[in-house]
Amino acid sequence: MNDILLQLGKNPQARRLVKTLGLPLPIPQALARAKGPMEARPLHDYEIAVGGYAGPGESALIDVLAKTLTQAGATPLVVGDAHIPPAFLAHGDAWGRPPRGLLLDALPDKLRLDAMVFDATQITDTAGLRSLYEFFHPLVRSLRKCGRVVLLARPPGSARSPEVAGAQAAIEGFCRSLGKELGKTGTTVNVLFVEEAAEALIPGPLRFLLSKRSAFISGQPLHVSARALDDEGLAAFEPAFVRSLEGKVALVTGAARGIGKATAKLLADEGAHVVCLDRPADDELLSAVALEIGGTPLLADVSDPEAPALIAKTLREDHGGVDIVVHNAGITRDKTLARMSPEHWDQVFSINLQAIVRINDALIGDDGPLLDDGRVIVLSSIAGIAGNLGQTNYAATKAGVIGYVRRLADELEGRGVTVNAIAPGFIETRLTAAIPVMIREVGRRLSSLGQGGMPRDIGDAITFLATPASQGLTGNVLRVCGQSFVGS
Repeated sequence: MNDILLQLGKNPQARRLVKTLGLPLPIPQALARAKGPMEARPLHDYEIAVGGYAGPGESALIDVLAKTLTQAGATPLVVGDAHIPPAFLAHGDAWGRPPRGLLLDALPDKLRLDAMVFDATQITDTAGLRSLYEFFHPLVRSLRKCGRVVLLARPPGSARSPEVAGAQAAIEGFCRSLGKELGKTGTTVNVLFVEEAAEALIPGPLRFLLSKRSAFISGQPLHVSARALDDEGLAAFEPAFVRSLEGKVALVTGAARGIGKATAKLLADEGAHVVCLDRPADDELLSAVALEIGGTPLLADVSDPEAPALIAKTLREDHGGVDIVVHNAGITRDKTLARMSPEHWDQVFSINLQAIVRINDALIGDDGPLLDDGRVIVLSSIAGIAGNLGQTNYAATKAGVIGYVRRLADELEGRGVTVNAIAPGFIETRLTAAIPVMIREVGRRLSSLGQGGMPRDIGDAITFLATPASQGLTGNVLRVCGQSFVGS
């Protein structure tokens, strides 16, 4: 089912008419999404304002920020005095993106920014939080539609004092609120909490959040750490950003349609050989997907007790192991608890949670086919965070996924394997198309971006988490929900 308001909003004349008539219609901004595989320069010709507490030149992140932005094709506009830090000059020269200075008390009349990056890692007291106002207040109106804002901070849990913890925690609240203010223009706001000594792992997450591949992610914190990479690996960390999954094997469950199908295609675009798994009843659809992307179909019901051994055997013997495991298969069987049958309770648990545990046990064990430095990505839901009427079974499984992922990440970090969950919000699929029209319309509008997401939005997030550039992310739960007001 198409989003009528979104389609209407794509017509400039219609938007002007609605505004002129004063109609109470929340016309959402069409989001700028990526097309095709990942690029070497996803920020080509972006103009990005860069600032930080006490000026970007004082930051421990200065070199990685300068290199990341210029290497990705952006022109940094360094906010502060007339002095541009040497790191920006050196990397700007190396990548053909000379930086420019930007004075807040003498802004150009027609300044237009594609993105803003603020390094708040040096804020150590509550007084320092005023720097957020001083940086964003004069610049925020200069952001283009579908702009990007990324803040960098330190994890409050590792702060050396309660005041430092409070100051750093405040940044997340600022991020979430600014996202709600700017969402009507299609702009997203996110924060990276970067552990000390994990600075080299920032480029991948920063590039992703500034790019068009994060169009439906806003108001979210991601935690960057070196826990899944030892000191030797960290020192040599230099991931590829293009075709970075060449030679890798990926397993995607529920790959015949919707999010699973979109994910399988995107992983294949990055060079992975995708083993597409779905029910025997979806043989024809699954075979078509596998044929289209040059993958391999695998027919199995994930709730079958014999499925884990079959999957592990196939991956080991036919593919030499697996690098990426995407647990996408899932179902809903919605009823209030008083009306729910035991069969519907058991079915949802069997597919949405128990199958994930059993399959992973078969893949991860001593002779399991999951390779070192692999990726495990599991689909949760915002229902698992906030709960939902008539979904006690579904919400319980999706909350269980979150707890499972966080603990499994601890167990596998010594092998370089990262484990993360993605919690989708309202995504335009055949399942949401079956929702009654008024409930569906409310679901679309209850977010900062004012619209539903597309299967590709989830696929882009999964694909990023599958790449080497995401090595600093493990044990995270990433909401891809347009900053849904539910559970936020």
